[in-house]
Amino acid sequence: MKKIIVANFKMNPSSLKEANILFKAYDIKTKHTIILCPPFVYLKKGKYYALGAQNCFYKNSGAYTGEISPKMLKNLGCDYVILGHSERKESIEEVDLKVKACLENDLKVILCISELSQLKNVKDKSIIIAYEPISAIGTGKAYSLKDISRNYNSIKEKLKGNKILYGGSVTSKNAKDILDIVDGVLIGGASTHKREFLNIIK
Repeated sequence: MKKIIVANFKMNPSSLKEANILFKAYDIKTKHTIILCPPFVYLKKGKYYALGAQNCFYKNSGAYTGEISPKMLKNLGCDYVILGHSERKESIEEVDLKVKACLENDLKVILCISELSQLKNVKDKSIIIAYEPISAIGTGKAYSLKDISRNYNSIKEKLKGNKILYGGSVTSKNAKDILDIVDGVLIGGASTHKREFLNIIK
């Protein structure tokens, strides 16, 4: 079954040369939808993968030093954007503004949540939900399959029609079992380890 596999490179790799090696390796035809989300300075379209950003601002222009607008991302060829990741420590109100701005600019939103209460303002069926329990992010300890299944079903009850991903210490060792439960995965650390990520997407 076709799944959604999102690679969140985070603040990696350290050079364009290294990033291009990953882009070339991952630009392959698979049965899944592959979305690569590198740092802004490396954004590069591919033939077989979709391009996503790791964040954006909620205005399209203006005096906002250091910010990247949804319109800029769209013009660079992005189709997706990750919003609300726990590492950014943003308020729900700010994330809501970003979601609205991205949807208005025809960007598909991958909305990260760690608690079900964060779903209260989700209305658009195109929004992809990435459930990432705080205890599993970057710890090497993924949630148990039982807990992943329970939370997936809870979200599905609240949001009928949205795709639900799991994120948090996803590796080639557990990805297949997790993908049997959910609609896809959001991969952090493993996404910039070429052999590891290829073992997941093939």
